[in-house]
Amino acid sequence: MGGVRDKKVEYFAKLKQLLEEFKSVFIVGVDNVSSQQMHEIRKATRKDAVVLMGKNTMVRRALRGFIAENPDFEKLLPFVRGNIGFIFTNSDLKTIRDVIIANKVAAPARAGAIAPADVFVPAGNTGMEPGKTSFFQALGVPTKIARGTIEITNDVKILTKDQKVGPSEASLLNMLNISPFTYGMTVVQVYDNGEVFPADILDITDDELLGHFVSAISVITQISLAAGYPTTPAVGHIVVNNYKNVLALSIATEYTFEGSEAIKDRIANPDAYAAAAPAAAAASSSDAAPAEEAAAEEEDESDDEMGFGLFD
Repeated sequence: MGGVRDKKVEYFAKLKQLLEEFKSVFIVGVDNVSSQQMHEIRKATRKDAVVLMGKNTMVRRALRGFIAENPDFEKLLPFVRGNIGFIFTNSDLKTIRDVIIANKVAAPARAGAIAPADVFVPAGNTGMEPGKTSFFQALGVPTKIARGTIEITNDVKILTKDQKVGPSEASLLNMLNISPFTYGMTVVQVYDNGEVFPADILDITDDELLGHFVSAISVITQISLAAGYPTTPAVGHIVVNNYKNVLALSIATEYTFEGSEAIKDRIANPDAYAAAAPAAAAASSSDAAPAEEAAAEEEDESDDEMGFGLFD
């Protein structure tokens, strides 16, 4: 009894130490994960993370004891169920998450297991004798006899994600040497600086965040302009719009200010500006002509030089 109690005390102390030392925790599911996979994951994350397993009852009891010191630990309790473990880290969450889920192994279908993904039986020759045709027919797999063997004529979905694998489906997949499932650690939830969130949040890129931020600013600006209530994003638009109104008022009346002088002059003397435009265009074309002539002369000189070569 003393040995068991000592181990519990040691485990509680280690869990508390890790929770205080690391700001982020991955709650991982370890269903169907082999000891070799656990070893590989520990090895891959050794420099950046610490893997800790333990009985759920012991983990819950430890966390309840830590809540008085840090109430945020209570957020972990709802996820301490099933076959789970902890991975503690202070490194980039997305990088560690990718390392955790990268270690997967193929596995055959087992009766009673839950399919983690849709499973298809591909079309093609199975190499099986015709006597097993009824087995395929019972599962709705279309077949024909070709050269004395059973051939599947079309791809068929035999299992749907989250469906329980039946004995017939498991037998068929094993006969066809199809290992449709892959097993490895899964990230159940992420705890980071007192906040808990699902792992798919880590897939959000900086570009997506920037896009949402810009979209939010645009909406705030539109609401601000429509309501006539000034906000920081809308101030620039309000200033420009008011300046346009003042400029339009100046053009429509005798009132003139520094910003409207040039525009009012253009409106009053359109011919002067119309004459200036062709003159500017002609000047630019005349500047281009000497350059073209010079280029042509250089080309002619180059051709003349080629006339006197090695054979003169």
